[in-house]
Amino acid sequence: MKTSWKVEVPQLVVIAAMFAAAALAWSGAPDRIPVHWNIDGQVDRYAGKFEGLLLMPLAALGMYALMLVLPRIDPGRANYPRFAGAYTVIRVTVLGIFAAFDVALHVWLRTGRLNIATFAPGVMGVMAIVLGAVLGRVRPNWFVGIRTPWTLSSRTSWVRTHEAGGRVFVGVGVATIVAAFIGPRVAFWVLVAGLMGGTLVLVVYSYLLWRRDPDKVPPTGRLE
Repeated sequence: MKTSWKVEVPQLVVIAAMFAAAALAWSGAPDRIPVHWNIDGQVDRYAGKFEGLLLMPLAALGMYALMLVLPRIDPGRANYPRFAGAYTVIRVTVLGIFAAFDVALHVWLRTGRLNIATFAPGVMGVMAIVLGAVLGRVRPNWFVGIRTPWTLSSRTSWVRTHEAGGRVFVGVGVATIVAAFIGPRVAFWVLVAGLMGGTLVLVVYSYLLWRRDPDKVPPTGRLE
């Protein structure tokens, strides 16, 4: 799948800005930086400057590189041009999650305050909504989407499962954002239960669609 500098440059600028922010904050940052919060939004693990300031930029760079190369090594790479726009949205959204949490860290460094209990569910809810909005446009491949044995061997199962999955993700995202204003524990369980329950339903749904599809193909790896 061909890419464009109009897509890549903004992402590279965001990653560069994350590293630049780490460099600027390095000298004034405390020796103990929060890197993990519990379900109630309380810090339960600290780390040194290297992990605290560079974890997010390095993770963002690694994920950017991985998602850039996936279409080149995917056995189903011929399909990527058919959902290039959706794949770009997915890549930008994933990078945006890393950037959002990096910004949150620097807000804490400057102010000493961060309402992570509301911030984190809100960010994850937005991510679920955006991904759900484009999930129905994703076409068969081996790395992105709802990949069950049945979606990978039936085009009908793939398309309809992803259309349903998009609605599930949007619903879970909206519910999580609303729940974040009720309390962090409520938001956490809404997100976890919604994703786990929705995934289970989608797996069963993909199987039922596969069973009824007269044009399904033998799954890869079946002995002849």
